[in-house]
Order: sequence, then structure tokens, then C-alpha cells
Amino acid sequence: MSSLEVLTVGRVGVDLYPEQSGVPLARVSTFAKSLGGTATNVAVAAARLGRRAGVLTKVGPDGFGTYVREALEGFGVSSEHVGTSPDLLTPVVFCELNPPADPPLLFYRQPIAPDLTIGEEDVPWALTREVPLLWVTGTGVSAEPARTSQRMMLANRARNGHTVLDLDYRPMFWPDVKTARAEIGWMLDHVTVAVGNRTECEIAVGTADPDEAADRLLAHGISLALVKKGAEGVLVATPDGRWTVEPNPVEVVCGLGAGDAFGGSLVHGLLSGWDPVKIARYANAAGAIVASRLACADAMPDQEEIEELL
Repeated sequence: MSSLEVLTVGRVGVDLYPEQSGVPLARVSTFAKSLGGTATNVAVAAARLGRRAGVLTKVGPDGFGTYVREALEGFGVSSEHVGTSPDLLTPVVFCELNPPADPPLLFYRQPIAPDLTIGEEDVPWALTREVPLLWVTGTGVSAEPARTSQRMMLANRARNGHTVLDLDYRPMFWPDVKTARAEIGWMLDHVTVAVGNRTECEIAVGTADPDEAADRLLAHGISLALVKKGAEGVLVATPDGRWTVEPNPVEVVCGLGAGDAFGGSLVHGLLSGWDPVKIARYANAAGAIVASRLACADAMPDQEEIEELL
């Protein structure tokens, strides 16, 4: 798959979903597996919308690594840049559908996840510089050597094309808030778009107030900030103005993956040259559809489904 339109960098894993909802893990009897990991899900979501997508990540030399590659190709996402860490295991993540709207996650990523061992030798440097849209995440700088590799990718790209930062903060991946703020904050000076919820904005720029967070994000020289406000919709901010896009009310089955569906639609909208409000409306609808379904990657909607909801 040459001439990729979007390359996402970062987390991959195998998600194990309880087939019984509303009970603690101790009482679950069966699980269903799905491809997961935020960068991976965003690539799948973009591919569902017809984009040529690839993921730069790493897995272990195990059966789950094989599954990741096969699942990606099955979704139409290039696995060409999925490397292997010979001494590590492909991460698995257990999800507890209790409560379904915000399911607790149990990550098996010790001693370190393969996707945090992306080194200089794993990076397709010309591609990360020239691809129309490069997608990076906050978790991608939570540990070395991935931290230095991702920084080098951004410095090398120099805000070429669309360079998107998913603020993506998960406290279990960081030693403390101060480190997370410093590392994620550094990236804001090297991207064109930033997207995150209120908590993630507080980590990145020190405030959970959406308007103040948008001001601080834009002060880093980015051209588009999207602050997710949950039931209050999404704040869309550019240097020229700001708008709030209302949410789509749905019956939530599983809150996981909704943000990644939003991300895939953001990718599609940016590459299509849409105005920011149209992008946010479309992305909101995609997120709502996934929240009404169980799995992440398997649940990503196509254009027809999104347009039907709109």
C-alpha cells in the first residue's frame, strides 16, 4: 500500500471485551477479542471512511502480534510499518463494562509495551515527513525510546501538512502529572491540530476550562483545537473563531473507541478540506455510533452510517 494519506503512530493491543455487561471482571465468564489501541483504532476508522491509512507501531513475536497484522490488513490498513520487539509480548487489555459509559481498563503492558520501543531504526523517515497527515499521541512520549523517536519525527516534519496530536492521557502510563505536562506540552509546538477532552487539556495546558484551554492550545501556534466536553458537545477553536458543536444523544453500550472514531473522522475531514465545524459535526456523529456498539475497531462506522445519523 504505497502513497498512504495518513500514518498514525503509537499504541496497539488486543482488546478483550466481556460478553456479560454490568458485572465486575471477577464474574465475567467469556470475552470477545478485538483489535485495539488508540493510534490503531484511528487508522481503522479513517480506512472505513475510504482513506489510505497505515500504523507505525510494534508488537511481540507471538500469536497476538500475528492477529494484529492480519486484523489491520482485514480492515484495509497497511501493516507494513508494524515492527516486532523480540523480547516483549503484544499487549492485551481487559475492559470491564461496569459502568458501560466509562469502562475501567486493565492494561497488560509490562515491563514495557512494544509500541513504546519504537526506535530510530523503526521509523520510515521520508514517510513521516511527507505523508499528508501524521497522527501522534500523548502516550507515545510516555517512555523511551519512543519518546525521542516521536520527538524526532515531529522536529523532522516541521509542521508539514496536517500534523495532529491526540492528547490521549492515561495516568497509568506516566510517572507523574508534571512529566506528562512537560512532554505533551513540548509536542504542542510541533503540531497543527490538537484534540482532547477536558482532563487531557488540563494535563497538557494546565486548565480544564474549555475556552481557556483552547486559548492556551492556540497560543502554541496550532491552527485547530478541538476540546471534547462530553454531554456538552465539542468546542472547535481556530485563530479566527470558535464554535460549540452539539452532541448526538445515544444509548451508550460502551464508551470505548468513541474518541478514536471521532479521530478517524477528523482525519477524513482534514484531508477533505472541510471547515472545522463540519468536521466536528461529522466526528461527533461517528463517535456516537461507536458508543452505541460494543467493540472498538470492529465498530467503526462508514460514511453512509454517519450521514444517516446526521
